[in-house]
Amino acid sequence: MTKAPVIVAIDGPSGVGKSTVAKQLAKRLRLPMLNTGAMYRAVALQALEDGSDPGDRRAMRRLVREIDLELRTDGDGGVEVWLRGEPVGQRIRTPEVSRAASLVSAHPSVRRRMVELQRVFARRGGAVLEGRDIGTVVFPDTPFKFFLDARVEVRAERRHRELVAAGRGSTLEEVTKDLEERDRRDAGREDSPLVRDESHFEIDASDLLPAEIVERMVGMIRRAQEGDREDAAGDPELAEVADD
Repeated sequence: MTKAPVIVAIDGPSGVGKSTVAKQLAKRLRLPMLNTGAMYRAVALQALEDGSDPGDRRAMRRLVREIDLELRTDGDGGVEVWLRGEPVGQRIRTPEVSRAASLVSAHPSVRRRMVELQRVFARRGGAVLEGRDIGTVVFPDTPFKFFLDARVEVRAERRHRELVAAGRGSTLEEVTKDLEERDRRDAGREDSPLVRDESHFEIDASDLLPAEIVERMVGMIRRAQEGDREDAAGDPELAEVADD
């Protein structure tokens, strides 16, 4: 019997460190890592470049119907998003694209198209996927689901450091306000809102290093593979640190 591919879902709000954790976990598990947020950012990038309104549902439906978006694995086990035959790279990491991506991701037609691409990719041979609805919508049946959370001030500080390092001059107050607004939009959107459910392993990442989070995840995955989810959740070394 062919062994089912291992698909790990990591959900959580913006700025919680999902990408960093997902990359390290994917390396430990020898799986490709797919940053699903980068896919929505690529859609937003095309909308901005084309002069389309990211908030216009009809315009975004037309855009994703014809979008030239590919997922390609790189030599390091990661997955690059290619748009119109070129890797998106750092073009999707601007504040303007971030705001547009939050609007774009609220459209059902966009989410359906991105979910379709995510499922095709991960089912080929497994993957670690991070986003906001991986464990609830994209792969609700995978036993390997995590929800990372952290206090908003911690997330804002992390995001602010990233922007400063990239030479972008947002203030901490601006970053905090932007994250709070994104949280409201992500939680309140009609299609695939950001939610956690009882099937997620919850981890408060506020006071943990990425390597510590990965160790907890690896332990939980091993126990889940053994069919002993209750022990995994109850182990003080592996359970959630604290509720927010």
